[in-house]
Amino acid sequence: MPDRVADGAAVLDRIAALPAGLFERCGACDRVVHRETLARRLRTCPCCGHYFRLGSAERIASLADERSFTELHRQLRSADPLEFTDRLPYTDRLAGAEEKTGLGEAAVAGTATIAGCPVVLVVLDFAFLGGSMGSVVGEKIARSAESAAERGVPLVVVSASGGARMQEGALSLVQMAKCAAAIGRLRAAGVPYVSVLTDPVYGGVAASFAALGDVIVAERGTRAGFAGPRVIEQTIGQRLPTGFQTAEFLHEHGHVDLVCARPELPAVVGALVRLLSADADPPATGGSTAPVAEQTAAELDGWAAVGAARNPGRPSVTEHLELIFDELLELHGDRWIEDDPAVVAGVGRLGDRVVVFAGHRKGRGLEENSRCNFGMPHPSGYRKVHRLYRLAERLALPVVTLIDTPGAYPGLRAEEENQSAAIAELLALGAGLRVPVISVVTGEGGSGGALALAVADKLLIQEHAIFSVISPEGAAAILFGDAERAADAARALRLRANDLLRLGVVDEVLPEHPGDARASSAVIAAAVSRHLRELTALDPADLLDRRYRRIRSHGSNAVRQTAEIEGN
Repeated sequence: MPDRVADGAAVLDRIAALPAGLFERCGACDRVVHRETLARRLRTCPCCGHYFRLGSAERIASLADERSFTELHRQLRSADPLEFTDRLPYTDRLAGAEEKTGLGEAAVAGTATIAGCPVVLVVLDFAFLGGSMGSVVGEKIARSAESAAERGVPLVVVSASGGARMQEGALSLVQMAKCAAAIGRLRAAGVPYVSVLTDPVYGGVAASFAALGDVIVAERGTRAGFAGPRVIEQTIGQRLPTGFQTAEFLHEHGHVDLVCARPELPAVVGALVRLLSADADPPATGGSTAPVAEQTAAELDGWAAVGAARNPGRPSVTEHLELIFDELLELHGDRWIEDDPAVVAGVGRLGDRVVVFAGHRKGRGLEENSRCNFGMPHPSGYRKVHRLYRLAERLALPVVTLIDTPGAYPGLRAEEENQSAAIAELLALGAGLRVPVISVVTGEGGSGGALALAVADKLLIQEHAIFSVISPEGAAAILFGDAERAADAARALRLRANDLLRLGVVDEVLPEHPGDARASSAVIAAAVSRHLRELTALDPADLLDRRYRRIRSHGSNAVRQTAEIEGN
């Protein structure tokens, strides 16, 4: 043991004798690592995987296509309007930061291409005064958002910041409003914005532009929040749990869409930029144009149809999505409380067309089904869809939903979180979306929990799927006083696909290929593509008018007008 200690000390002595700047010590495992090794590994410790901070130049090089970045607004520098001094004058701090980093400010902004797509790219560098946001950082963010809106290209902002710059007082504070206003205009212009969080992101940056991304991606190991742990503990004395404000914490609580390892981040950002900047309405190709309602197999008995719709061997919504879309990127979280696994949602490519998708998610087997709550969403699930619908409208992307749920979750927590309002708001939003919406019932269409995703320009249904106001068991218990009469209730409810077509509830019945998920998904893809060709050709005002008249007509065959009573 003494020999090993001596050998270790000798190694450290040799390292200490080398020229300064060749090695860095890992803050996680305390190992000494050669800087060239770190550079080759995107500054990731080869011993423990800890992420050293990336400077703005390194971050830009990792994300932007080679030699594509052109810096803008490089001439902007911070003044000292408050003539602020703490332990040092603010002017001295600025000069020291510039000398240390070679940067003029904490934000580096410019144009670039990512995955071949033009973008406006902004990167905050924590080495410059902790990446804090003063007036120049706010100005660069605002100018970049305005430039992205003018050019019609995505904005990508990589944040690493301790928050507002105290040396600029209230002028720093109001940069939050400036940046939020600029992002608001970007949204109004229908231009996508990808926000990337890297360690750390706090305060005024977290509570302004960093939280406003259409898609928010967090690098693994990132800490982010409105107030840092030290501020919380010293201000209100609250003890914080392990893992508080980590990227994984943010994902679990629905605040970010994705958490990525650093090596994966360039590919993920590239995929997002490709999808979100794609033409939302190119000429579609392929797909059958023949109506398929008459191609369905012999109808099942009502109760047998319920069994077929609930068959655990049916392709799940997630399986259909993987087979229907050529490229698929799931997004997560309601930006409020959690990510509900009972709802799957994101952006995908169907042929040459990019769409926003949403659907109910059941699992395979008891464990996964339990995790997905058997496809029964909480209010947070519907709020996630609400968020994706708004994204679709901002970016003029069509919406495709796949429906397979026994219904919305009916428990205590769902009521505390206002399940009724979550569904009602989604119904109203779906009715008024200014983009085409196509819904497909692929299994169970249970009650309001299913209808929440079924307000559409076209409602399609697979031939062995069902759509009903209530489960047969529930109807039997209420109407017959005996849940054992579920089969009788199923027949009386007329919940089969062709019953629904005759009643005018659905627009088309899609044939299935039992045992061949790929063939069944291909039928769905062809039908959706065919309807999208028609719907995307409509002016938004005409689209909304047609959708409203379609919804307005529901139940007209169930309304009987009696002779006018004298005196009324």
